[in-house]
Amino acid sequence: MTDNHNKITEKQLQNSPVKKSQVENSQAQKIVSNNANMQSSAAAKVNSAPEPQIKKVDIAIAGVTYPIYCPVHEQEELRSAVSYINDYALNLKRDAPSLSQESLLVLCCLNLYEKIQTHERNEKDHGQQDKQSMALLNKVIQDAHSIL
Repeated sequence: MTDNHNKITEKQLQNSPVKKSQVENSQAQKIVSNNANMQSSAAAKVNSAPEPQIKKVDIAIAGVTYPIYCPVHEQEELRSAVSYINDYALNLKRDAPSLSQESLLVLCCLNLYEKIQTHERNEKDHGQQDKQSMALLNKVIQDAHSIL
């Protein structure tokens, strides 16, 4: 509230039989009401933002169906991953048919993690080889320039 409004309220208190506590309660109610209005408008702004579309997708790995909640724009990638993992798990199950589903999935995860680590190491090695090749090529170029 502005200072002018407060001054008017104080003068009214002095000249009227209304108790000061009644006016303060009224002012407090206005403040609470204003805060509630601001919060509801802020909530309306938050609620108006588009929510990501999530869809329940049933996937099957080694004969067992699992419900997965997936963003709509990632469904194709999920299906591709499921296809790869399902084939991998079925190959493991062929080699060890007595494994429980849980053990099969744990073994599948461990094997896939090992593949990922091997791939990352190979990428790192290729990066090092590329650096060495560039350094060697630059050295040959410098030598060629110094001869000419």
